[in-house]
Amino acid sequence: MSKKSGNTLMAFLFGAAAGTLIGILYAPDKGTNTREKLSFQLDKYRDILQELVNDFVSGKETPLTSEAKSQGQKVVDEAKNKAERLLEDVDELLEQIRGKKGSSEKL
Repeated sequence: MSKKSGNTLMAFLFGAAAGTLIGILYAPDKGTNTREKLSFQLDKYRDILQELVNDFVSGKETPLTSEAKSQGQKVVDEAKNKAERLLEDVDELLEQIRGKKGSSEKL
């Protein structure tokens, strides 16, 4: 799952919760029934959110955490490649400097 997919999932969950809330509030029903429905839906979403938080804290693999690890590994790999290229450039410059220094000493 990409970062965009993770954001889409969170947006979907938020939209579903907001839609449910608005739908319940505008439904032609008694206040007590509306409050019971609202309470039920909020409890359900709270349980889902609590489960996600517990999975995250415990380190359990979820699509979101595995994606984060994957993206983190990509960043580490890119940094490693750039560092290796930088070392190669430094070595090349050192060789050029030593080569020029040696040729100027011969003159």
